[in-house]
Amino acid sequence: MKTASVAGIMLIVLGVIALAYQGINYTTQKKVLDIGPIQATKEEHKTIPVPPIVGGIALIGGIALLVAGGRDS
Repeated sequence: MKTASVAGIMLIVLGVIALAYQGINYTTQKKVLDIGPIQATKEEHKTIPVPPIVGGIALIGGIALLVAGGRDS
């Protein structure tokens, strides 16, 4: 398989995932209280938003690379 075809397939997969999930969620733990042996932590849920336009661009770019890679053979 050619490099353009592999890159196209990867972009298509990433584009579909970006459109499906709309962002990346992760959890961090923050220390709230620290008095000797007593510690209290707080979980914070954070999200990195991924706009749908980014997923669409990746999907279109992947399709274009796949078509361009297929024409060369």
